[in-house]
Amino acid sequence: MKKIVIVVFLMCLCTVLVYEGSAYSQSQKIVQKKVTCITSKCHADMGKDKYVHGPVATGTCYACHGDVPRHESSPKSYKFGKVKDIAKKCFACHDQFPAKKFIHKPVEDRDCTACHDPHGSPYRYQLLSEKSALCFRCHDSNIVKGKFVHGPAAVGGCISCHEPHTADYEKNLRAEGANLCYKCHHEQADAFTKGKFMHKPVSEKCTRCHSPHANEKKFMLPLDPPDLCFSCHKDKKEWVQKASVQHGALTMGKTCLNCHEVHVSNFNKMLPLAPMDLCLNCHNKEIKATDGKPLTDMKTLLTENSDHHGPIKEKDCSGCHNTHGSSNFRILKYSYPPTFYMPFAIENYGLCFSCHEKTIALNPETATLTNFRNGSRNLHYLHINKPDKGRTCRACHETHASNSPKHIRNSVPFGAWDLPLNFQKTETGGSCLPGCHKLKKYDRVKKEVNE
Repeated sequence: MKKIVIVVFLMCLCTVLVYEGSAYSQSQKIVQKKVTCITSKCHADMGKDKYVHGPVATGTCYACHGDVPRHESSPKSYKFGKVKDIAKKCFACHDQFPAKKFIHKPVEDRDCTACHDPHGSPYRYQLLSEKSALCFRCHDSNIVKGKFVHGPAAVGGCISCHEPHTADYEKNLRAEGANLCYKCHHEQADAFTKGKFMHKPVSEKCTRCHSPHANEKKFMLPLDPPDLCFSCHKDKKEWVQKASVQHGALTMGKTCLNCHEVHVSNFNKMLPLAPMDLCLNCHNKEIKATDGKPLTDMKTLLTENSDHHGPIKEKDCSGCHNTHGSSNFRILKYSYPPTFYMPFAIENYGLCFSCHEKTIALNPETATLTNFRNGSRNLHYLHINKPDKGRTCRACHETHASNSPKHIRNSVPFGAWDLPLNFQKTETGGSCLPGCHKLKKYDRVKKEVNE
């Protein structure tokens, strides 16, 4: 009897196990038949990209397309609706962008899929294209075409400078003005903060001179100097164009940049050196003027002659010369006779009389205007104030420097002849024996009688 009970129990147990096994098998078949969006016939490539959207990776398509039955007998029963408000759907999971003044148009249009693939992509962040190729779906690619291309633009790094979503600055820039450039150009930021004088575009926008993307000119400049400089300095452009006597520094080499720094300087007017040091950086040898005539080695002249003219003592060449050009001989600021002889007229000596009293050439007699007198007879008047062969200032004076008092010359060019002056100074007067007349003496206290 006991054996019969055991046999019956084992038979029942086997029946249960067989039934359970069959039920488990049926369940597995149902799971295997679970309908998904990704089959060999539909959306077969979905989820195979390098970067896959989370819901696609987990098979939860309904997270974006709507909640539908998860177990259906046919894919046709899935009726996913089109997502009407894409941004709203995205922001259901993703943080919204901070509210800022400037918004990228796709963000403003609430169309995230203008840049991102909602399912998957070969590119990070599921972008539709790589780097700048994505930007150029909307923006003109010609902006990065040029002989010289800005580093970020050359490698498609648009987002190095631009925020792709929202920004505080125009054109969705990551910073304002030069501060954006300093994010990479650290060495310039350090140098610029140390200069006493800063070029205005540097303090405002680097892009006033440099293209941020590409250009045909070196340093991505839109124009070469001086045309680039003249685009802002219109008064200088007009002045230079009208000048009949050109400064060689503006017509050769780096033009404006021969004399001016473009970013910062420790000297006024953006000069790279103190004014006279800058001039002598070129005028340290004999050079040809724009009219082809030789110019004196000024550095040597000043070194070898101790009595310097007032502007030279002040180290201010621009006291007499206009460095951007002039209508006067040797780019002088005002008129000055270029010859040994010239009929007298006040306007011929505009340069001299911009500092010296013009009455020195108008009064034939004086006791105070000048020490160059014989008794009360004004010898400046005698030499200069003639209707035909008035001796100009250069006949006796060296305009830059001399080793004689009052800048008296040792000699003066007179055609092909270097005419000697043979000037001798006394306590109350002096004498000269030039090649043009015999010995003449003068004395302020006791008038000399010259034959």
